[in-house]
Amino acid sequence: MRKENVLKNNYEFNRIIENQAYRKNRYFVVYFVPNFLNHARFGISVGKKIGKAVVRNRLKRQVRSIVDENKKYYSNGFDYIIMVRKGCLSISYQEMKMQLYQLLNQIELKEKTYEKK
Repeated sequence: MRKENVLKNNYEFNRIIENQAYRKNRYFVVYFVPNFLNHARFGISVGKKIGKAVVRNRLKRQVRSIVDENKKYYSNGFDYIIMVRKGCLSISYQEMKMQLYQLLNQIELKEKTYEKK
């Protein structure tokens, strides 16, 4: 991901999570909020309970790869925080990709209601 598409600061994560607009499934929780920019930004979070550093970094790399492959499907002007849940350890990369797509499709429907307000 390019630098302009990455969220890293703790206050940015807190701002998005406090907004409380989210979708979740067994494998991911995705928080989102409008950012008033012309591009989408992403933050990825994997908790320490999921595994050691090697496992957490591998999951982050996989999620980053999924996001990079499909940038055109995300609405511009939104910030996303993708939190990986423990269920991701038991599934393959292809299954992870499918689950994240389904979750982001639900978010697309929710974002349209944001635009109407």
